Amino acid sequence: MKKKAIIIGLCVLALLAAILIPIALLPRGATDKIVVIPLTGSITTGDSSSSGSTITPGLVRDYLARAESDKAVKAIVFRIDSSGGQIEPCQEILLEIERAKETKAIVVSMGGMAASGGYYISTQAHKIVALPTTQTGAIGVISSSMNVKGFLEKLGIEIEIFKGGKYKDMYWGLRELTPEEEEIMQDMVDEYYEQFIGVVAEGRGLSEEAVRELATGQLYSGARAKELGLVDELGDLKTAIDVALQLAGIETAIVEYYKPPRVTVWSLLGLVDAVKARIGGLSAEDMILLEILNHNYPQPLFLYQS
Repeated sequence: MKKKAIIIGLCVLALLAAILIPIALLPRGATDKIVVIPLTGSITTGDSSSSGSTITPGLVRDYLARAESDKAVKAIVFRIDSSGGQIEPCQEILLEIERAKETKAIVVSMGGMAASGGYYISTQAHKIVALPTTQTGAIGVISSSMNVKGFLEKLGIEIEIFKGGKYKDMYWGLRELTPEEEEIMQDMVDEYYEQFIGVVAEGRGLSEEAVRELATGQLYSGARAKELGLVDELGDLKTAIDVALQLAGIETAIVEYYKPPRVTVWSLLGLVDAVKARIGGLSAEDMILLEILNHNYPQPLFLYQS
């Protein structure tokens, strides 16, 4: 009897193995995913090692490389909360999103603000979703030239400039700009302004004339932006995820939230230096002067406010 029970047990196990092993070896289909990528802060140059309080081309490239390497990812939702920033990284990020758009459904979900450069990088998404209270738009370019000559004179500081090139010192802020130099600055701003208009017109399917009427630099609420054709739908992040599902042609998906990079020792160095300078006896005016002298090039910006 014992032997008979053992034989029967072995037969049952063999039968189960014959059924289960082929099933286990069948190729499994990947579960569909939608990833949510957070882009928060000012748009600036740099690499992907930032603390997450800025948006850089390197950071966006890293996010997209991760999403594109995962075959299960069918759509990407960018959660954008930014007032914009430097023009060059805005353009780089826009190109990265355009490339990703060729293989993935791209949706932008606007947070409290997606203005100027924050709107610029949103324009090439398949769909844009904004909250009714989102502050967006601010389509325009700004630049400034600061003249600190009088301030330096009060401090008893004299700076001699030796230059090769007629306009080489126009950006140093140590003298007033001539009318000719002001025209040069305005021409550069106008060029970037036209570029911004062209990008919005192409991305939103609007005429350049229509965009130019909206490109006054002013903010629009999300509700008003929808009326003007600057966004597609009103809603929150969940709404954007639902839109991504529709674009990807799938009914359900796992939603994966990418996390921003952790704060590192290197990303804190700027803060540490500022604290050391303050403790070392530098006044607020001294620190402002140092900042001006370190950043004296009047760079045009896609920025709502500094």
